[in-house]
Amino acid sequence: MRPEMRNISISMCLIIALFGCSESKGVKETKRPNIIIILADDMGYGDPEVYNAASKIPTPHINNLAKNGLRFTDAHSPSSVCSPTRYGLLTGQYAWRTALKKSVLWMWDRPLIDQNRITMPKMLKQYGYETACIGKWHLGWNWPNTEGQYVNSTIEIGDYGSKERIGLGEKIDFSKPLGGGPIGAGFDYYFGDDVPNFAPYAFFENDKLLSIPTMQKPKEMFGGDGPMVPGWDLTEVMPAITSKAVSYIEKSANKEAPFFLYFPLTAPHTPIAPHKEFIGSSKAGRYGDYVHQVDATVGAIVNALKQTGQLENTLIVFTSDNGSPQRDGTDMGGAVASVKAYNHDPSGGLKGLKSDIWEGGHRVPFIVSWPAKMGKGAISEQLIGINDLMATFKGLLENDDKEHYFEDSVDFSSVFLKNTKESVREDLVHHSISGMFSIREGAWKLIEGQGSGGWSKDADAESIADGQLYNLDNDVSETNNLYNEHPEIVKHLKEKLKRYRQQGYSNERYQN
Repeated sequence: MRPEMRNISISMCLIIALFGCSESKGVKETKRPNIIIILADDMGYGDPEVYNAASKIPTPHINNLAKNGLRFTDAHSPSSVCSPTRYGLLTGQYAWRTALKKSVLWMWDRPLIDQNRITMPKMLKQYGYETACIGKWHLGWNWPNTEGQYVNSTIEIGDYGSKERIGLGEKIDFSKPLGGGPIGAGFDYYFGDDVPNFAPYAFFENDKLLSIPTMQKPKEMFGGDGPMVPGWDLTEVMPAITSKAVSYIEKSANKEAPFFLYFPLTAPHTPIAPHKEFIGSSKAGRYGDYVHQVDATVGAIVNALKQTGQLENTLIVFTSDNGSPQRDGTDMGGAVASVKAYNHDPSGGLKGLKSDIWEGGHRVPFIVSWPAKMGKGAISEQLIGINDLMATFKGLLENDDKEHYFEDSVDFSSVFLKNTKESVREDLVHHSISGMFSIREGAWKLIEGQGSGGWSKDADAESIADGQLYNLDNDVSETNNLYNEHPEIVKHLKEKLKRYRQQGYSNERYQN
């Protein structure tokens, strides 16, 4: 095992999270709140107990976050897969407006975020924030060759089928600084494992690898082929990033500036690699154990805030980048046993799973806590997207009607602070792994196509209609396709979706 992995203090974080927290050491408040986004990777709507009473996975810390904050029941990721959601979160713009029209970024892809684009860390730095990204990036880098030039100049971004990708890793000079990445997107600090199932299998810090990968990943180890640091251990990734996040919070306690920590986890995404402390800790197999480890990580973050007196004035958002892929009994890579065998449904009764245009693909847990400003145990049925965090944070920090800066992000600050019941969002656009579109307006959801748009093969009456229309108020499981029964609603929603796609924004207050 490498020195930087060996030196990470795993036990302290895990023991704190598993066995509770002591009293905080007083309250340290800053003029502006600290902001932490904990983004789980592939956690389904039905995984946390607070969203699913039948869950087989203990999630006491996520439950407690909801008990002490605001829980949304109709929250959605802007895509049913990874990279597009991360892009939408950090920019307030749907990723399908970029070169990434479907799927996700793949090994050796260039940065998806334009270097001139305003991003969440860039915006928050305008308000005096120190910014850090710790965890999974998956939004591209400028991988350099030996001459310092970008190694991948011909393959379209997201084109995973190109044979040209084979061997690119051998042309990269991993000793050179990497352009793009979190630092290029505006973060002051980065530490993480870029994508746990992609090469290079190594930790990154800022714009460099901590160690040079000098061997090829063993065939028996889960993930794409490519270079690896000797001694790489997949089970140590989550403890490593958790320890770094806790350390960042502790070091921030004595600083005057507020901090923004974007903490995108690598779990419970494949490889299903729970640390040994968590094996057997759930009733849903290794996948359930990995979700339980995510919950312990949430506990470690909250405890670090308590211990440093920062909890009261820290806004925490906990959510997921898309639904879970582990519902149907298929080995999606690295799962020791399907959750189906344990009678656990990660989708929580919703139709579909990760990748799909159906609700199970993009309806996600979404919990917000800010003890100094928000009430406890509240529930909101507001339609909200993860892409709304950009405008919401700006609204919380500066009530100056600047929401129009963001194409696809709407300000929910009034909901965060007052749990207002008046609808903030009129509609929301969904997008599947294959590029299938859907639009939601009130109770109505129109899907432009047949089937799931992703991996699911469930029957959906696709033979009787050209598209799908569901009334989610009385059919949240999307079983009754009303496409042929309501042509006027279909026409209205199709026209609206077409306008949003063509005009370049869905926020009607946006001014470019």
